[in-house]
Amino acid sequence: MKSPAELTELFRNQGLKVTPQRQRIFSALYGNLEHPTAESVYASVINEMPTISLRTVYQTLNDLASMGELVHLEFGNGSGRFDTNLDRHHHLVCDECSKVVDVDVDATAVRVPSSGRTGFTVTSTQIVFRGSCAECENPLPRTKALPTTKHEEQVNA
Repeated sequence: MKSPAELTELFRNQGLKVTPQRQRIFSALYGNLEHPTAESVYASVINEMPTISLRTVYQTLNDLASMGELVHLEFGNGSGRFDTNLDRHHHLVCDECSKVVDVDVDATAVRVPSSGRTGFTVTSTQIVFRGSCAECENPLPRTKALPTTKHEEQVNA
């Protein structure tokens, strides 16, 4: 993904307003490989920019996606995600927590047989592997909280 300064220039060149809110969104996205939702971008900027609206976040993300600076992803498990990694790659998706991780896969051998294309011209391939991430597969065991006062020790005894 381009730097916040490059995105600022791109927006100006496209005739779009460059506001402090949009610049803060650019900064929140830069280097973010977690495939954020619009809501998570909003949550990451609202403390610094209390006047920002969720609508502004959505509009900015959609503008970036239409410019080819982000990829809008839909995995069918809730809110759409935005991918800042524009390199060719595929995804691992956790069915438990919806975590999304980039994965490099050699997909050159994946082909749709001509009989299955039914008039489609295939222009790209996106592979999504579904399952459970390590955190969901092996959750940490819960430990019983230790009493913090002498009274709690007596009550719990």
